[in-house]
Amino acid sequence: MTSLAVSLGTLELRSPLIAAAGTVGSVYDFADVDALAVYGAAVAKSVSHEPWPGRAPPRLAPAGQGMLNSIGIQNPGIDAWRETMPELSTLPVPVWGSAVGTTPAEFALVAKGLAAAGVAAVEVNLSCPNLEEGSMFALNPVASGRVIAAVRESTDRPVGAKLSPNSENIVAVARAVTEAGADFLVLTNTVWGMGIDLTTRKPKLSGVIGGYSGPPVKPVALRCVWEVAGSLDVPIVGCGGIRTGEDVIEYFLAGANAVAVGTAHFAEPRVGRRILREVDAWCRREGVGALSELTGGAREK
Repeated sequence: MTSLAVSLGTLELRSPLIAAAGTVGSVYDFADVDALAVYGAAVAKSVSHEPWPGRAPPRLAPAGQGMLNSIGIQNPGIDAWRETMPELSTLPVPVWGSAVGTTPAEFALVAKGLAAAGVAAVEVNLSCPNLEEGSMFALNPVASGRVIAAVRESTDRPVGAKLSPNSENIVAVARAVTEAGADFLVLTNTVWGMGIDLTTRKPKLSGVIGGYSGPPVKPVALRCVWEVAGSLDVPIVGCGGIRTGEDVIEYFLAGANAVAVGTAHFAEPRVGRRILREVDAWCRREGVGALSELTGGAREK
């Protein structure tokens, strides 16, 4: 029988699957779908220190096999978030929090609030805008490192850094956040993209440029995992375009220790069950005793 439990640094996960932030709401409002039992963890939608209103509609749009979004990380702020969240231990899956902010200090305050709410880990969304410099933290190794250092000082929970495939040198950013105290990396987030509505002849999103996700971004994210895994010894969550068991296997062979499923939830809310069955079937056919044995396997060959 194949063991599908995996380790992500100090985090022991019953399953290699993690439900990605922004695709399962606040987790508890997704629990009624009865799909979370097959996940090792689920990441609640990103939250900031003060409420963020998000962008005006339209902010979601189909784009080929993928999806464009420009939500603007709408959220009520960490204090209101804590008031509305139930006791996390009552949910059928370990819950991670996702922190965003405009300064390292804001990220740290959110991380502290998330830890107080009982999250099992804090995922730091470095792909959110850095309003002070007009860019996103994840494009700058120094800025990213400062954020992680501030978060690391604010909590004793495992800290993950979610990086961007738009980075010019993702290995440099990964090294900076690892040295600053990140316990694991999430590779990666959405790719910049846009679409035009041929009926209105206007951009599909109110913000014009948004994040592109779904199956077409998998080769980009897989490349990021491969590059970072080949340069650094750090646990990695592969994320981007996963919708089948074979996708999961590819990420592990590239160097991932776990994977995050995101956009696939919108088309198939219970997709995790099917993916996990497919992973188990593949491992059985190939005589793999433990999924974790595959991590980095493509490089070894």
